[in-house]
Amino acid sequence: MRIAFSGSHRVGKTTLVQHIAGRLPGYVAVDEPYDLLEEEGYELAEQPSLEDFEAQLVRSLAALAAAGPDVLFDRCPVDILAYLLEHDDATGFDLDDWIEQIRDAVDSLDLIVFVPVEDADRIALAPHEDAAHRLAVHDRLRDLLLDEALGVDVEVLTVVGDVRARTDQVMVRIG
Repeated sequence: MRIAFSGSHRVGKTTLVQHIAGRLPGYVAVDEPYDLLEEEGYELAEQPSLEDFEAQLVRSLAALAAAGPDVLFDRCPVDILAYLLEHDDATGFDLDDWIEQIRDAVDSLDLIVFVPVEDADRIALAPHEDAAHRLAVHDRLRDLLLDEALGVDVEVLTVVGDVRARTDQVMVRIG
C-alpha cells in the first residue's frame, strides 16, 4: 500500500510514521518535503514563504511520482496545499495551476491517515508558534480530506489517541 500521513504541524505524524515503519519492515518511509528539500540544499525561510511552500509542493509531487508500492509518506500534496491556502499571501497562489497534478498524485495513494489536532495536545507548541494558524491548517486539511473538498476518491482514516493507539488503528485498517 501507498500510505500518506497528513495533519497540521506538531500532531505526531513523523512519530506515527516511524512506529508504522517499525511494524512493516518491507515498507520505505519517505520524509516530509520540507526535510527532503533541506537535505537537498534548498534554503527555506524560518517562516516559509509562498515560494517555499510551492517548492515543497513540487517536492511532494515528485516523491509520490518516484515511489513504489510499499511506501509511507510523511505528508502528501494535500498537506502542502492546506498550508498554501492558509498562508498570509494565499492570494498569490493559483490553485488552478496545481489542482490536476495534486489530484493525480493523491489518487495514486491507497490510504491517507489524518492525524488531527486533539483537544488535549499530545505535543506542546513552541511559544513562537502560531496556534491559530495551526488550527486553520487543521481545519483546511479536514475540509480537503474528510469533506471531500478536493474531489478525490482516496480512503481517509482519522486516528486518535496516543502513538500506540494510533499505530494500532492503522495496523487494523491495513490488515
